[in-house]
Amino acid sequence: MKTDKKKALKRTFKLTDWLCGNRKLIVVYAFVLATQLISCKKEQKPSRPELSAALAIQSNTAGLVSVSVPTRSEALFAMQVYNNHFYNQYGTYGGSYKAYYWKDDNHTGRMDFWTQQEAIEMLIDAYNINPSDDLKNKIIYLYNGVRDGYGLLWSNNIYNDDVVWGALMCIRAFKITNDGGMLDMAKNNFNMMWNRAWDTQFLGGGLWWTTANETKNTCVNAPAVICAMLLYQATGDPVYKSRAKQLMDWIVLKLYDASTGEVKGAINKAGNITEGALSYTQGTFIGACDILRGDYPSVNYRAMGLKAMDYAHDSMCNQSGGILKDENAVADTQGMKSIFARWACLFVKNTGTVSNYGAWLDANAAQAWSIRNSQGLMWNIWGTHTPDNVRNAFETTCGVAMMNGIYYYR
Repeated sequence: MKTDKKKALKRTFKLTDWLCGNRKLIVVYAFVLATQLISCKKEQKPSRPELSAALAIQSNTAGLVSVSVPTRSEALFAMQVYNNHFYNQYGTYGGSYKAYYWKDDNHTGRMDFWTQQEAIEMLIDAYNINPSDDLKNKIIYLYNGVRDGYGLLWSNNIYNDDVVWGALMCIRAFKITNDGGMLDMAKNNFNMMWNRAWDTQFLGGGLWWTTANETKNTCVNAPAVICAMLLYQATGDPVYKSRAKQLMDWIVLKLYDASTGEVKGAINKAGNITEGALSYTQGTFIGACDILRGDYPSVNYRAMGLKAMDYAHDSMCNQSGGILKDENAVADTQGMKSIFARWACLFVKNTGTVSNYGAWLDANAAQAWSIRNSQGLMWNIWGTHTPDNVRNAFETTCGVAMMNGIYYYR
């Protein structure tokens, strides 16, 4: 169910061919631009004073521009535009309906398994920010589409992280719908993944990335912490809580750099780091710190999360405290900023650290919205105006996720 996932992260990054869309939603939407320029500069740690809502942002190509933070209604509008382009309801499913997201604007097929889960998670965020029957129904129909397309148990998928992304989507959707089928699908797939992926023979623990058992990657271990804790919260089964702690202890020991806050991407059997930080792995580690804080007060997960946030702020942007890097090398990296946006914004909300990071995340949302095209779609290259011949569904999740994410704490 992969495109070139992680092959590209482990080997040579190269640019993918862009897919051009021919459907256009004609939208008359005014750009609201602030007039004041304020430079984004590195602040003294640990505190960062809140900046003005109109932030000067360094783009990839054209220096500084001043843009306004999008409104909550604009965040909803961005989600609706996305659905107008990519949502496909394709039939009935029992007494309900089934749907999936097209992979591109040419409607050449459904999104790949893991990117589909992330698009649904983006929709879950949008519902949490602007609840409506329409968005809730779409979550249900898309979940039905996953069941219809891939079955109830995904043991034929060799990628353990894919299974975790899907289980995480299901348990988050369950929190909205209270549908026992969603809970069962999350539990059964998480348990299947754990039984084949957890290993202590090499490196003392951790989950293998694939069934080939070659590397242990943050992209499976960190979201599995979040998923396990959400399963614990939903079921009360302490086994899930124990597994979450086991995973996090291993991640902190093997992949987290306490001196910098960087979360490495992968480690091989020999104990060699094979991948550096990426926004989605940095973000899910932050989410793992957040969800563990309350249950393990003796471990200062809040401090670890702050350190990881600082690293993203200082080292994963076009300039310190600026706009998140594009990560545009291949199709599977193009939507990773959406995953970072989700967990970073929730961390800020839950830890009360708006004064530290709110202005920075607001600036990213503002910049993404400022480069939307005439249809209202935003691609992942936030320093460049989005072309009207839109590319693919995954790369256009980033701006929607960031715009909705900031309203977790605003």
